[in-house]
Amino acid sequence: MSYPQTLAPSNIDFVRTDVDALASHMHQCAAAQGRWSVVSAHLQHVRAVAAGRIVTLACVAVVLGIGFAIAA
Repeated sequence: MSYPQTLAPSNIDFVRTDVDALASHMHQCAAAQGRWSVVSAHLQHVRAVAAGRIVTLACVAVVLGIGFAIAA
């Protein structure tokens, strides 16, 4: 008698893969808490703020450039 696909015995070890994923995550967290973690966090914050403003600053620079070109 054949089993339906959902009732077939599985050879996949979900616990082992979960433990491996957790170990990998814990290793990444430990590496992130290194000597330069505070500096890295501040640089990430600065990059996030700058990324939100870069388009606005570019538009302002273009408008000012056009204004100075017309005035000259």
